[in-house]
Amino acid sequence: MVDRVRALPVLVVDTGIAVLCFVASVLSADLMGGRGSLVLLVCALASLPLVWRRRHPLVVTTFCGIGTVWLSMLGAVDEQPVGQLVATYTFAALCGPVGRMVGVLGTAAGVAVSILVPGGSVRAVSFVGLLFAVAYALGTSARARRDRIALLEERARRHAEEQTAVAAREREAIARDMHDILAHSFSLIAVQAEAGPVLVRPDPARAERAFDVIGDTAREALAQLRQTLGTVRGPGDDLAPQPQLADLSTLVERAGATGLRVTVAQHGRARALPPLLGTAAYRVVQESLTNVVRHANATHVEVGLDWSPDGLRIDVSDDGSPGPATPGNGLIGMRERMTAIGGTLHAGPRTDGAGFRVTALVPLAEAAPDG
Repeated sequence: MVDRVRALPVLVVDTGIAVLCFVASVLSADLMGGRGSLVLLVCALASLPLVWRRRHPLVVTTFCGIGTVWLSMLGAVDEQPVGQLVATYTFAALCGPVGRMVGVLGTAAGVAVSILVPGGSVRAVSFVGLLFAVAYALGTSARARRDRIALLEERARRHAEEQTAVAAREREAIARDMHDILAHSFSLIAVQAEAGPVLVRPDPARAERAFDVIGDTAREALAQLRQTLGTVRGPGDDLAPQPQLADLSTLVERAGATGLRVTVAQHGRARALPPLLGTAAYRVVQESLTNVVRHANATHVEVGLDWSPDGLRIDVSDDGSPGPATPGNGLIGMRERMTAIGGTLHAGPRTDGAGFRVTALVPLAEAAPDG
């Protein structure tokens, strides 16, 4: 029954309340003595404004209060001024601190006037005052409950937004990892698979090495994919850690197996990177080499690692074609990785010759010196 009432439009509910209060006022008022019409009008004033109680609670309280006091002055004393009681409940439930104070003062003034009216009973007025206190307490309780519900809903909304944001970040991270792993691995596998049949007869040993690279690359890709997907499944079996900058030699060796000449130069004092930074640095070099193998048609790649007290500068440049006109998922993923760790990344054609250059800056403020 309560749920059905709540489902009704607010205006219908408040109109019903106003009509019920008017009927109750009429039944409890004295209509005798030739002033029945006036008493009916005053009863209407004391109750029918409740139709607008939610929009203008203090205005409605004022009109209902005037009607209630007027009934007392006419001698048609309303022992239970239901209209004013509902108005008191409403301003206690809906108004702010100042509005509630104004409503309390106005209601108290009405009770005081009722005491001063000739024939007014202090006992009866005290009982009515108690009813007003109960109505105010019920309204305050309703307001507190509504505030608690609003607070809980706001917390639930924020929690849902945070969970959605976390899930989105996790999906982006997984997508970047899978792109880096699969793009790099399949690029090497494709190059070696194409070279293997050509080399089988003239250079069997080199062809065998090409097929070995295919197998090693596929196994490493599967291991990294297992590790990446394991973060989605949750804790389980021990998984291999994500590759770090220390694994760069293996990456360079496999890129070199495609016929690409890769040289690595380090300057400055190397530092031990936290896992997150180490993986980001490794992925930048990995994706840069992948793009060279897939797009650049280059013969030589230089990988530079320039260490400074507050940053690691990674520079990967080739002597091939300038690269694609628009950035693909790889470059976008690299930029996202660098942004996530507070670093920067720039990529574009070389200005000192033919080829393409990727430059990334990894912040090392929190990295510990190596050794």
